[in-house]
Amino acid sequence: MTSPTVRVLYIDDEENNLQAFRAAFRRQYEIYTAPSAAEGLRIMQHIDIHVVLADQKMPNTTGVEFFKSIVKTHPDPIRILLTGYTDIEALADAINHGDIYRYIAKPWNDLELHNSIKNAYDSYVARANLNNKITELEKTNDELNRFIYSISHELRAPLVSVMGIINLVKMEGLYNSSGEYWSLIETCSNKLDYYIQKTLQYYKNTKDIPDHSEVDFYKLVNDLIELHTYSDKETKFNVDIKQNARFVGDAFRIEVILSNLISNAIKYQNSDEPHKTVNIQINVDEFEAKVNINDNGLGILKEHLEKIFTQFFKSKTHHGTGLGLFIVKEALNKMNGTINVSSNTEDGTTFKITIPNAK
Repeated sequence: MTSPTVRVLYIDDEENNLQAFRAAFRRQYEIYTAPSAAEGLRIMQHIDIHVVLADQKMPNTTGVEFFKSIVKTHPDPIRILLTGYTDIEALADAINHGDIYRYIAKPWNDLELHNSIKNAYDSYVARANLNNKITELEKTNDELNRFIYSISHELRAPLVSVMGIINLVKMEGLYNSSGEYWSLIETCSNKLDYYIQKTLQYYKNTKDIPDHSEVDFYKLVNDLIELHTYSDKETKFNVDIKQNARFVGDAFRIEVILSNLISNAIKYQNSDEPHKTVNIQINVDEFEAKVNINDNGLGILKEHLEKIFTQFFKSKTHHGTGLGLFIVKEALNKMNGTINVSSNTEDGTTFKITIPNAK
């Protein structure tokens, strides 16, 4: 097997050093040399360089300054700094801002420099392979998300038909005509619809495209309460919303956040509690929206509080997909929002969130 061609660029204003470098390494590497930083940059614009070496002390541009200048335009080549004197500040600056792989003192030792170039190329290859893997994973993930979205839509179409038939059966008074069969079908259909909705929320929440639209918390919260209490008439809602400023934000993600929290507040009520209650308090100003959602439900065990935002986490007392609170946390992260939770099994659970006003 033939060895890969390693393209090395050496920049130094002293011609003797350039000649010595070419003579020492021309058999191992494809060598390019430049007497100035400007000439070195011109070479890099036309040739795919793997390893670039630069002398620190050059008349117009130092090696550190050159490396700084190419960090964004040429991020891939591995950088090695050569210098005939020790300047600790320059070396620290080079490492912090120039992405320096190694520092070699002049006059160099041929074996040391050869090993440094070889190791630098290995690092170049490893980084390139990693970037390729990341690109492949991103592509695969995007294809998987599109597949999930498509399948969820395909599943929802016949499911909506089934739920429509159940409603017709109810309207015609035949719901109880076959024992518990219609009830079982309705329960399974609602559960499947819930899972599909969570899957679609998860898919849409992974999209990075921001949505900046005006949000009316009065209407949004009331619509969500009406939606989630359609099949639950026992839970009482106390709503206190003060919105004295125009609020702009990601309306879809805000709806997802509030929908999940309101749904959980209803779902995890204590069946023995005679006065099931959910309190929603929202204060909106020009800087942020502060949302408190409190219930007197089952509560969350202390040892589970750190895990509830983890993907697919489910406790023995809380049944679901394990995606709801994970989606809430991810949605808030994308809007630079925060969430805190306090809970115990006696008093219920309180979620406090803040969402920056993007207007």
